[in-house]
Amino acid sequence: MKRVEEVIVVEGKYDKNALSQVVDASIVTLDGFAAFHDREKLSFLRRLADKRGLIILTDSDGAGFVLRNFLKGALPSERVKHAYIPDIPGKERRKRAPGKEGKLGVEGMRPDVLLETLRRAGATFSDERPASVPPDADAITMADFMEWGLSGGTRSAERRRALLKRLALPEKLNAKALLDALNLLYTREQLRDILLEVSGTDEP
Repeated sequence: MKRVEEVIVVEGKYDKNALSQVVDASIVTLDGFAAFHDREKLSFLRRLADKRGLIILTDSDGAGFVLRNFLKGALPSERVKHAYIPDIPGKERRKRAPGKEGKLGVEGMRPDVLLETLRRAGATFSDERPASVPPDADAITMADFMEWGLSGGTRSAERRRALLKRLALPEKLNAKALLDALNLLYTREQLRDILLEVSGTDEP
């Protein structure tokens, strides 16, 4: 499976599920037009753009282009790439009827089409890591969350809320989504320092 260095932005969870079968990448959902009113999500996307670069991958219908054009005006253009799926008539399996314009969305694209779409957009495909270097060796893990009281404890939700507020991240991120976001934005040591600051003790 090809690994993509940039963060890929899609419309919803079904698009994310389809893309996850094709590439190893960090994928963020817009949750449709909710992004228009979610300042925290836009701030998060700007930070991701600055740190990793973004690839916008929306449907090829009118709604997809409305979302794409909105993001064009809200995000730094030099840090954003645009991937366009082809116009293919049809409907996704989970839907009873085709969409308003009768086109397949991202979730309905074949894997080879999605891969070629990302390639044409200029996605950065990482080479395989050397066998001697374990992947994500320094990644923040759920085990760290347990150790730091961010998961599995009586005050875990409260501690996560405090951390989200301190880092100006979307308050609706659950533990798994928070873990993904932290690995995109911070190193383990940086996060430990922040947790010490939030807790006000010598232990995160």
